[in-house]
Amino acid sequence: MRLDLSHAALPRTDDVPHPATGALHRLRPFARWLIRRWYDVHLHGTEHLPATGPVIVAANHVGVSDGPLMAIFAPRPVHALTKKEMYAGPMGWFLTWAGQVPLDRSHSDLRAVRTSLRVLRDGDVVGIFPEGARGAGELELFHRGAAYLAMTTGAPIVPLVIFGTREPGGSSSSIPRRRTRVDLVFHPPHVVDAVPWPRTRDDVAEASRLLRARMLADLEESIRLTGRSLPGPIPAAQDNQEPDPGGGVTEKSA
Repeated sequence: MRLDLSHAALPRTDDVPHPATGALHRLRPFARWLIRRWYDVHLHGTEHLPATGPVIVAANHVGVSDGPLMAIFAPRPVHALTKKEMYAGPMGWFLTWAGQVPLDRSHSDLRAVRTSLRVLRDGDVVGIFPEGARGAGELELFHRGAAYLAMTTGAPIVPLVIFGTREPGGSSSSIPRRRTRVDLVFHPPHVVDAVPWPRTRDDVAEASRLLRARMLADLEESIRLTGRSLPGPIPAAQDNQEPDPGGGVTEKSA
């Protein structure tokens, strides 16, 4: 049976608007120039991100600047899932203008899911942090969203490992000092076969476990490649993150 990957497939996305693209496409060269004046950014493995077609970039999450760096320095513009709390005030207008996707982490956010599917079915790139929140970046927590999007669309998942966006001992919202080295390491795509509707919770969980195992291996390879290390856990006294909402495939997020 041939799988229907159009906007009419379930869940339907023909009535979902594509996030804004103008600023995301036009301002990336300037944003790269500006960021490089502050941070020493190094890119590795950018050839692994397919030049065309739908792609999911799945990254570890250590610092507040991970999302912007992903969207700006990936070889193609990325519509990154961004927690809804970031949309308060003028920042919300900017994130919407920049084509990012608001996500309510407190429950299964169907609107964010359908928007992400719209992006992928249009042949563009979605960015996601399977850990769900900033932390040590060791993938101890791991949620199902990336695997679900891949199973629904057949889009390959490109793992991304990020180093340097939070210093050891820094709070969840801290920003590294000027001239800090930041490494973004892209790895070969992880393929998840598209599965027709309905997709079972067990199927998505198994695909997520396989993806986590692959990303853990890529994390170890990234450490060997760059000589970098992760910043460790966020100190409890400085952790202002919301509690993990659950729904993952690891013990603490299940």
